[in-house]
Amino acid sequence: MDKKPIGIFDSGVGGLTVFKEIRKRFPYEDIIYFGDTARVPYGPKSRNTVIEYSIQNARFLIQQGAKIIVIACNTSSATALTQLQKLLPVPVLGVIEPGALSAVKMSVSKRIGVIGTEGTIRSQAYSSAISKLDKSCIVFSKPCPLFVPLAEEGWQDHEATRLTIKEYLTSLLQNDIDTLVLGCTHYPILKTAIQQFAGDKVTLVDSAKTVTDKLDDILPNRESKKIGEDHFYVSDNEEKFNNIASKILGMNIDKLIKVRLGEGWFL
Repeated sequence: MDKKPIGIFDSGVGGLTVFKEIRKRFPYEDIIYFGDTARVPYGPKSRNTVIEYSIQNARFLIQQGAKIIVIACNTSSATALTQLQKLLPVPVLGVIEPGALSAVKMSVSKRIGVIGTEGTIRSQAYSSAISKLDKSCIVFSKPCPLFVPLAEEGWQDHEATRLTIKEYLTSLLQNDIDTLVLGCTHYPILKTAIQQFAGDKVTLVDSAKTVTDKLDDILPNRESKKIGEDHFYVSDNEEKFNNIASKILGMNIDKLIKVRLGEGWFL
């Protein structure tokens, strides 16, 4: 099992923030990443559709030999985690619980903000997870659907991004939150601009970092003279994915394969 890869899937490029942290923490592990770029974003889609897509994505990774599945998508984590854990023969990790735990630990005032896609916020997954950990916490949630396409365009430092952040976060920050959960793995791509608007008194929680702590509890420490290999798959827009990925990861992706729907990429 040690020689088998870690499988990661997301609706697009956002999950690369999770990939980056996992690669940093586990340099000797092989990693397979699948970005469902043909069907991004997942946030506005129905619960059943997100579950269907998530099952297909996970089964594709199982076909590639993945020993563990990391759902690097908050919408899928909020909607499909339980189903995947029951269905698949390998451990499945989501990003909601690790992010909620980190928020509770970081918040002093117990006033926590959560931003995410429409699907994630509608599910109330973060509010529920935070409440289970600490009932004294008050959670203020806000859907920010335009953040995903802005991140997918690579507009980290664009006036349109700054104006959108102001539009979404002004009312949320009026609740005197001291912690803000970036409840979508696309959002850390915009982290600098979000932090600048939120100010130094607000601590941002990046679920991309917190999920690696959970993974550390499952995977045994393994050292090897051989650095792990990376394999990237997308369902569409390879060139666009590669351009944005190079900015996020600081490197060009050598092995990027487009997987066409209907050609056996799901069971």
